[in-house]
Amino acid sequence: MAPLIITGVAELASYTGRELGVTGWHDVTQASIDEFARVTGDDQWIHLDEERARATPFGGTIAHGYFTLSLGPALTGEIVAMEGFSHVLNYGLDRVRFPAPMTVGGRVRMRATLASVEPVPGGVQITVEQVFEREGGDKPVCVAESLVRLYAAGIPAAS
Repeated sequence: MAPLIITGVAELASYTGRELGVTGWHDVTQASIDEFARVTGDDQWIHLDEERARATPFGGTIAHGYFTLSLGPALTGEIVAMEGFSHVLNYGLDRVRFPAPMTVGGRVRMRATLASVEPVPGGVQITVEQVFEREGGDKPVCVAESLVRLYAAGIPAAS
């Protein structure tokens, strides 16, 4: 599935309040969780010790919440591409929640909605609601508001 291509601020603003798209399903493997733990130093047993985790209500290891959240940039690239901007920067996050566990061996996808477009000096800031869904789950595994700044020549600075 090709991403939605948005060119420029006017077109971007026309998507405010609309769903931008949904990614395909992605496998969450123990190998990727192990690597995330190695890189971040978050080696809590619930993520790494498969035998011990089988005795928990989850029935096995679960992904780090931040692992799921870190999939946001790559998954966003499946949904949308921004053109007509000199550069795009991650500005941060608002309201991040992990309502349900992401079990290892399961599959995750992300749904993105453009919540707002606001002027900032030299560009615009967008808020994208990211909802990470576990296949077969009744609640999302992560919900976050991603803040992104897009800069281009000719965009008036905010006053």
